[in-house]
Amino acid sequence: MTNPKEEKTVVLIKPDGVKRGLVGEIISRFEKRGLKIISLEMFQAQKEQIDDHYPKDEKWIKRLGQKTTNNYQEHGMDLMGELGTEDLLEIGKMVRNWLVEYMVSGPMIKIVVKGVHAIKMGRKLAGSSMPSEAQVGTIRGDFSVDDATAANRDKRAIHNIVHASETLEEATHELGFWFAAEDIFDHKRTDDI
Repeated sequence: MTNPKEEKTVVLIKPDGVKRGLVGEIISRFEKRGLKIISLEMFQAQKEQIDDHYPKDEKWIKRLGQKTTNNYQEHGMDLMGELGTEDLLEIGKMVRNWLVEYMVSGPMIKIVVKGVHAIKMGRKLAGSSMPSEAQVGTIRGDFSVDDATAANRDKRAIHNIVHASETLEEATHELGFWFAAEDIFDHKRTDDI
C-alpha cells in the first residue's frame, strides 16, 4: 500500500455542472477539504471516449438495469409499458446509452485530485449518485435538482453534476484513460505536511 497522502482520483464535472456555472464551487470544495488539484482541463468528450469510460461488462450493465427496475417498482411505474422490456440487461443497455448521450451533451471538466484517501473523500464530497439520497452538504445534495424517476420517464440519464472514481481500480483506469503523465503537475501546497 502506498502512503494515503499519495492517493489520486479522477473527478469529472459533468455537462450540467458546467452549464449551471458550478465549476468554481466544486473545485473549491475539494481544495477546502485539503485535497490538491494536480490536473485540470475543460474538454468535449466524444461518444467513443465515454463508451470506453463506462464499464461494458454484463454484471455492471445488469446492475444499472436493476437500479432502474427498482426505481420503477418503488414509484409504481409501468416498466414494461414505458421501456418495452423487463430484461435487466436490456434495461441496463438503455440506461448506459442514456449516460453516454448525457456525457457528450456539453463540455466537461476533468480533474486529478490528490491527497489523503482521495478516492473515499471524493465520493464523500460528491454524495450519493441518486440526488434524492444525497445528503445536504455534498455537491449533489446541495446542487442536483434531478430525480431518478423524472430521468427514467424522460428516458435519459440522471443529471447529477459530478463523477468521482468509486474504487482504486476505477481511479487507476480513469487516470490512465483521461490523462497523460505530462498533464499531471504535482506540487507542494503551503499546508502540505
